[in-house]
Amino acid sequence: MLRFASNPNGDINITDLRVALFNHITAKQKKEDLIVRIQDLDKEKNADAKDKEILEILELFGIEYSQVIYQSEGMRFHTAMALQLIHDKEAFSCFCSDEWLDGKKKEAKAAKKPYKYDDACANLPAELVIDNLSPFTIRIKKPTDASDIDSFVIMNEDKTPSDCFASAVDDMLNDISIVIQSEEDMSNASKQAHIRSALKYEKTLDYVKLPILLGNELPSVKWLLEEGFLPDAISNYLISIGTKPPKKIFTLEESIEWFDLSQASSSSACFDMNALRDINKKHLLQLDNKELSRYVGFADEEIGGLAKVYLKEINTIKELKQIIATIFAAKEIPQKLKDQSALLLSTIKSAPYFEQYDDFKNYTMKESGLKEQDFLEVLRLLFTGTNDGISLEEIYQYIKNYIGEIVK
Repeated sequence: MLRFASNPNGDINITDLRVALFNHITAKQKKEDLIVRIQDLDKEKNADAKDKEILEILELFGIEYSQVIYQSEGMRFHTAMALQLIHDKEAFSCFCSDEWLDGKKKEAKAAKKPYKYDDACANLPAELVIDNLSPFTIRIKKPTDASDIDSFVIMNEDKTPSDCFASAVDDMLNDISIVIQSEEDMSNASKQAHIRSALKYEKTLDYVKLPILLGNELPSVKWLLEEGFLPDAISNYLISIGTKPPKKIFTLEESIEWFDLSQASSSSACFDMNALRDINKKHLLQLDNKELSRYVGFADEEIGGLAKVYLKEINTIKELKQIIATIFAAKEIPQKLKDQSALLLSTIKSAPYFEQYDDFKNYTMKESGLKEQDFLEVLRLLFTGTNDGISLEEIYQYIKNYIGEIVK
């Protein structure tokens, strides 16, 4: 069993999506289930409907899971496990106030030593614990062997479990075998192993660390989708980072055939937007024309072909939509070309249908009486709304059946 854990307190980021993709691929290869765990214990930080958004994004990217577990719904199990640890004398009640602990942390900092809890409450007599009305946390006793782990908190004063404790217990309850997570989430791995050991859980979990993606501002998955990047392209890029794919462009399904988790690089890598844009363009070019046209608001092979012509210059669906929308919108003609534009517009509207661009050009230029330079400048504005770009001959073959809608 594998799991993908996500906090519903913000937009899912590309590092989290990469973790989810690697979990999906590994689950498929091992023919095991993947569960999604919504880590919603911190109610104050949970954002409205973010849990649903997480699931929608996973489904959009083709990441399959067998069930969804909300961590807050298992708090009775977390409490029971904490009580078991106290019963077995593997945990204790801690009455140290925040002010006291802050003082100890300042002392350690002044002495230039790492702070560790000093077990001040670890051996309190039972009568002092029972009679003490002060707020308390529950701490698990530190390992007996030499370790950097101190006696850390597993239950907060408000009787909610710490994230570390809840995750360790949930991994036990769900019989998780492999934990694939980002480097920044690996800091609690040794603590979670200690929790399971204290609970006499004998199964060893395999941890796989995925390096952090570096970048000044890493985009959210939601933003990438809004900017017009295909899910297949985003997956392709994220899976490629730190791996050795047999080809540059592939689908998630294809990656299951060759992906090797053990060979994934442990070195950090920079997020490269230009590399993603290039991959996105190649995925768009692989779509058949009619399917591509749907992304820009049509269902027509010719418009899909027109979109592919413009993929020579651009890379995303959002950019394509803007270009196609401009072509079909009313055009703004400079004042100096108003007369020529009106003349050519009238000529085009009364012209017969021409299959070939040269025939269309020769006819309309002759009938309008415009010189070639003025003719081409105005025709480009009427066709595209721009002054330069793709050749008119290349554009014409895809818009010839739409001229009445475009030139108006």
